[in-house]
Amino acid sequence: MSSTVSTSPEHAQTHTATLAQRIALATGTFLLGCCLVGFAGFSHIEAVHNAAHDTRHSAAFPCH
Repeated sequence: MSSTVSTSPEHAQTHTATLAQRIALATGTFLLGCCLVGFAGFSHIEAVHNAAHDTRHSAAFPCH
């Protein structure tokens, strides 16, 4: 059984997002990011907090 990948133009798919879709995606991404940062930063689970803390240091991001 073999498969082939076609790169011909008739198989190409284009997708254009409207401005409203892009704004909705950016807003959702921002809110998800805020939730993740808030969860890791204020977590009472020590392993989660320490993992986020170590990641900040490895990225040279000051956190103190």
